[in-house]
This record gives sequence, structure tokens and C-alpha cells, in this order.
Amino acid sequence: MSSILRRFEILFPLQFNDGRDIPSDLLADAVLEVVDRFGAVSYYDNLIKGRWIHKGTVYRDNNSKLAVDVGDTDENRQWMRDYKARWKDKLEQLELWLVSYEIDVE
Repeated sequence: MSSILRRFEILFPLQFNDGRDIPSDLLADAVLEVVDRFGAVSYYDNLIKGRWIHKGTVYRDNNSKLAVDVGDTDENRQWMRDYKARWKDKLEQLELWLVSYEIDVE
């Protein structure tokens, strides 16, 4: 029997926008917060590079990725939006990239 769930993925930068390294214990806190809420998480620590422009400044990002599969509810969607906002502030970011999509787990 299959289950329909929603996967949330968020890119976490390894540096603040000014180039300073983000302490690994701070990123660990972000991961553990999702585990505390949903009971599981996947964290991809392979390097995901990105570039983007904001107000004429080119930013070069080194990112990791967090993924969690949860029930597709309004409550879970709102929690993830709030989580993104909290961590955007904690990590002193101009933006954090959060995506979600429906998945079918066999």
C-alpha cells in the first residue's frame, strides 16, 4: 500500500552572507528541530553550490540540504514556513530556499 506525503527541502548555507562560516552546531540545531517536530529528517552534507544576484551583488553559496517527508496538512506547511523564517533570521540570510512537492511512498 502506498502513501501520499509532502516532501519539504530547504537549502542551508554553510556561510553567512558576509562569508563567515556558520558554526556546525548551529546547523545541527536546525536539523534537530525538525527531528523533534516530525521524528525524522534527512540531511545531505554534500556540497551544493549556488550563485545569485541581489541588488547588484553576486553571492556565491555553499549549501547543504535538509529533507523531511510528512503528511500534507496545512499545519505542517505552516510549521515549515515558520521554520524557514526563524532560520533565515538565525543564519542572517537574505533568503532561504524552501520547496515542497507531493511524493508517493511505496
